[in-house]
Amino acid sequence: MTDADRRTVLVTGANSGLGKAVALALARDGARLGMLARDRRRGEAAREEIAAATGNPDVHLFLADLGSQDEVRRAAAAIIARFDRLHLLVNNAGTAYPTRRTSPEGIERSLAVNHLGPFLLTRLLLDRIKASAPARIVNVGTRIDTAIDFDDLHWTRRRYRMMQAYGQSKLGNLHFTFELARRLDGTGVTVNCVFPGVFRSNLGGTDGAQGIFWKSVDALLGWAIPTPERAAERVLYLARSPQLEGVTGQYLGDRRPLRAPAQTRDPEANRRLWDISERLAGPLA
Repeated sequence: MTDADRRTVLVTGANSGLGKAVALALARDGARLGMLARDRRRGEAAREEIAAATGNPDVHLFLADLGSQDEVRRAAAAIIARFDRLHLLVNNAGTAYPTRRTSPEGIERSLAVNHLGPFLLTRLLLDRIKASAPARIVNVGTRIDTAIDFDDLHWTRRRYRMMQAYGQSKLGNLHFTFELARRLDGTGVTVNCVFPGVFRSNLGGTDGAQGIFWKSVDALLGWAIPTPERAAERVLYLARSPQLEGVTGQYLGDRRPLRAPAQTRDPEANRRLWDISERLAGPLA
């Protein structure tokens, strides 16, 4: 395989769990791999492990806390400087917080990390992705039937609830997927969202959302809980399947379409969140 034939890919949250499993598989395919992680030590350890396990030395680490817009902008600039092509972006990173927190910009932190971070990163990389077409963007979502409260995005009026805040922030991934697919129609770039299923996750850390859950059930049902590697199969299907060439604006589970929550099927709601997100994230330049 020549350099011209190799795909250049970027996976966020690639140092552990689902993101690491996806990154490992793509590196094994021979792709030039970019890994976006928040922590340098853990990210470098994962990078070295993936390179050694796959025999692929073309593995690169980029650092950013997706909750910080300054860090996202710096990471995007570093990615553009390193990669002259970008054929695949997997927006995987996400988290949940047991108490309300805010980003450096004053944005409720689950919204900042799970929606605005990927929104800003994707838009900063979009010219490079379009220039690499055919290319794919895969957003990793969840399956919580809820709706975004546009009048209280930052949970200043309501009592903060971790899983509701997480669910609403991840719903932003679907709004973003559908609106971005509409805007990219005809460019050769596809955008789809995948629900990876329920699997063993460190979402929110050991004291966070799924961390507490897994502690309570692991002793009884640990054998039955899918691994990140199993969940990664769903993401990888969207990332590399020839059957999905040219398919865009879809929400899929295990190789089949899923019915998205009602609010995300409203084009006006998609555009409304996009406009709000642009204002919160600020200009690209």
